[in-house]
Amino acid sequence: MINKIAASVAEALAGTQDGATVLIGGFGTAGIPAELIDGLIDQGARDLTVVNNNAGNGEHGLAALLKAGRVRKIICSFPRQADSGVFDGLYRAGRVELELVPQGNLAERLRAAGAGIGAFFCPTAFGTELAAGKETREINGRQHVLEYPIHGDVALIKAERGDRWGNLTYRMSARNFGPVMAMAARHTVASVHELVELGQLDPEQVVTPGIFVRRVVRVPRLATAGGGFKAAV
Repeated sequence: MINKIAASVAEALAGTQDGATVLIGGFGTAGIPAELIDGLIDQGARDLTVVNNNAGNGEHGLAALLKAGRVRKIICSFPRQADSGVFDGLYRAGRVELELVPQGNLAERLRAAGAGIGAFFCPTAFGTELAAGKETREINGRQHVLEYPIHGDVALIKAERGDRWGNLTYRMSARNFGPVMAMAARHTVASVHELVELGQLDPEQVVTPGIFVRRVVRVPRLATAGGGFKAAV
């Protein structure tokens, strides 16, 4: 019987190796799998290459992973914002390597990994420092840059609902990079706020099929000061 439900975050992340490339979903704080990141810190893997749209906010989530000294390199589109002090400090001190990738290229490089595409040409970044050392080619009168897929050893993503086969649905903007990262990694761990029985998910609403997911773990919604619950975004 297929059952991908893990009893805990620790169980879901067991076996993550030092030096792994970890794809982490989220767009800023929207859809960031905070509980899985905290679990990765507790798990102890080091020398990681992390792929995310950003490079952490404040001192929680991805910023906490950086602060713990577990990240060797980060691949992202927007490393700096008003509250990116942890990354800024580490980068200026030479303690973390940065590969800056335009956002569209980041999404397409991840998608290419999941789709089995060996490489692709894209006009973005031609004539800039980001194209230095890369092959270029003129296509239909426009210069393009050769880009390669980003494959992950592990993907950590946040979904809204899931079943024991690993089928997932998302909530609005929390979806962002989750689907392409799930396809681009060898081992995908998804946190969900609700576990449902097989057949309860409308097949037309399933965004990430279970074939791309190795572990599913339920995490509670965060309670707010007013006694309600924080939105799952």
